[in-house]
Amino acid sequence: MYRAKELTVATWGRGFHDITDEVQRAVAESGAREGLCTVFLHHTSASLLLCENADPDVRKDLEAFFSRLVKDGDPLFRHDAEGPDDMPAHIRTVLTQNSLSVPIQGGHASLGTWQGIYVWEHRTAPHHRRVTISVLS
Repeated sequence: MYRAKELTVATWGRGFHDITDEVQRAVAESGAREGLCTVFLHHTSASLLLCENADPDVRKDLEAFFSRLVKDGDPLFRHDAEGPDDMPAHIRTVLTQNSLSVPIQGGHASLGTWQGIYVWEHRTAPHHRRVTISVLS
């Protein structure tokens, strides 16, 4: 059995947006007891992240690290058609991921105790991000 659900995540700009509950809901609605859940983000300037969900400092530290690693407005970058965060957002996405796979066990996405699934918006302005959650059982 294969089922897919699409959702739109409204971001408020750069930062993390927890979609764990939406993924779990999609798995439950699919009726799958065992299988694989794939989450795919249809964008090149945002990422998906499987990350610590208990301490928000983890996400703050990730953002601080990437802000140091890939600076907005760096004169090295030629691609700035949409502003100084344009190319840095693409680089952040390439260095992370736009697809995740999570096993389904007992009718839910089998995440670790401290794991959450996030859309990581890399642009400074708000966006609407399209996510497809696919369930195969």
